[in-house]
Amino acid sequence: MFRNGLGKTFRFLGYTVQYGCIAHCAFEYLGGIVVCSGPSMEPTIQNSDIVFSENLSRHFYCIRKGDIVIVKSPSDPKSNICKRVIGLEGDKVCTSNPSDFLKSHSYVPKGHVWLEGDNLRNSTDSRCYGPVPYGLIRGRICFKVY
Repeated sequence: MFRNGLGKTFRFLGYTVQYGCIAHCAFEYLGGIVVCSGPSMEPTIQNSDIVFSENLSRHFYCIRKGDIVIVKSPSDPKSNICKRVIGLEGDKVCTSNPSDFLKSHSYVPKGHVWLEGDNLRNSTDSRCYGPVPYGLIRGRICFKVY
């Protein structure tokens, strides 16, 4: 009796580990649901909008200008941010700090992207912390769920 129960328990644990690994790979490499918070992407994405993010683009370097991406925050690695890709490596971008009236030009170094929010007056982005390493990109937003 004890041996039969122990066998069922180990079998259940084995299936749990297998399905857990499959779920992890699906969310890490294929994509998942993300809740966007903050006003930096308004009016395109509102605060608390639910979006679907696919992660294959970052692995195959298919991120393009104009894509909206989920990125690990350069200033707080525990949180993610949602921004639009303005420039790729080698591009020259025109930058203007919201507090300045002066415009300057920056080049995006190799292995980096330039990100900005759509709501420029209320966005902390590459204008504040500079080009973002490509490795911090978590995924590309495909569509808004809700």
